[in-house]
Amino acid sequence: MKIKNYVEANEMEIINDLSALIKIPSVIDEMDLEKPFGKHIDDALKWTLNKFERIGMKTFYDPKGYYGYAEIGEGSELIGILAHVDVVPSGDEDNWAFPPFEGVVNGGKLYGRGSTDDKGPIIAILYALKALIDNGIKFNKRVRVIIGTDEENQWRGICHYMRDEEIPDYGFTPDSDFPVIYAEKGLLQVKLKSDLKSKIRIKGGNAMNSVPESASYHGSHLYKLEKQLKKMGFDHEIDNDELYVIGKSAHSAKPQLGVNAVTRMVMALKEVGVDTPAVDFIAEKIALTTNGELIFGSCEDEPSGKLTMSVNQIDISKYGEVIGMDIRIPVTIDKKFISLGLKRVAEKYGLKYEELDYLEPVYLSKEHPLIQILKSVYEEETGLDGTPMATGGATYARSMKNCVAFGPNFPGSAKIAHQTDEFIEINALIKCTQIYAKAIERMIG
Repeated sequence: MKIKNYVEANEMEIINDLSALIKIPSVIDEMDLEKPFGKHIDDALKWTLNKFERIGMKTFYDPKGYYGYAEIGEGSELIGILAHVDVVPSGDEDNWAFPPFEGVVNGGKLYGRGSTDDKGPIIAILYALKALIDNGIKFNKRVRVIIGTDEENQWRGICHYMRDEEIPDYGFTPDSDFPVIYAEKGLLQVKLKSDLKSKIRIKGGNAMNSVPESASYHGSHLYKLEKQLKKMGFDHEIDNDELYVIGKSAHSAKPQLGVNAVTRMVMALKEVGVDTPAVDFIAEKIALTTNGELIFGSCEDEPSGKLTMSVNQIDISKYGEVIGMDIRIPVTIDKKFISLGLKRVAEKYGLKYEELDYLEPVYLSKEHPLIQILKSVYEEETGLDGTPMATGGATYARSMKNCVAFGPNFPGSAKIAHQTDEFIEINALIKCTQIYAKAIERMIG
């Protein structure tokens, strides 16, 4: 009870620190010549390490800027808590109710890019550990908070850590859902390309792991396209000689929760007579589907459910055509079945298949000791059912053995990671901190 009360007493400090971290716009900038992912991500990493150092933990900053960590405790056993300071782009900031990088509190919620993914959880872990340290809890095992810098893109930060540093024996990442995630689908990201030059210009999508909320068109079919979009009931607007299809962003793990502006744009273009390899492929093999059924048929398993597929980027111009796709593969389905199947279909449309990234699935037994600890803590702290779940999300749990995702999203809460007006409820943030404190205390006991 004293830990729980301690966390509640520090509510304002928790809010203020999360707001300060959100104010650092840590979106990747690979044009920066000094830091691998840009100054802002490096600033967020250093800020976070400084906070952990202030509560009494030893910290390490990778001189090249790929990762950092904070550690406390003693013994040979190492518990890892894996988090990240980078965030996805905000998209059109005019669409936000509050500025995405201000950390505004309103109506019991703290708004800002990264508030749930993954800056809010980092602050929850910080104060969970502070609560244990300040209340004299003895750390009989080492706890290391590992902070990545490129989670929203290619995981280069955590890969550098896993190559150069000690690998934890087990642990969790606060970057998904409660109660606890025992299975994560495989993640495959690909590009389909054509060298065919086009007289039209289509561009859409900011990140490979977000359903695109807008797509732009420039070309001679402008008014035909506008008429067709009205007929199909797809939201759009015209600004001078540019037409924009308006969608709704969502995390690629749950594409059905979004409205894909790219696929809507392409479907309308197909109807007005535009034929290119990319347009034909998307219109005929993706359309409004999100489970890949027009390519693979029914593809699902018992532990993790259906495959998901989302076209998250498109670039059609005089330089050629590029489609960016995100696919989440059920844990028992062979990745080769998916990659070869997609490659064969793409080739029929004159599109070349290029694999960008693949992350193997996570699949632990529901009876695994780590799962049981986290499940019991969740049930004790919330009184809710702690039955482990599967997800399509891709978290740092994939980077090492015996690691799972644990929070921060509670059952029934809005799925707003990667979306406009991302927020975290203050009450949920405090409860997360209390749960993480108890989980860490149980794990080091």
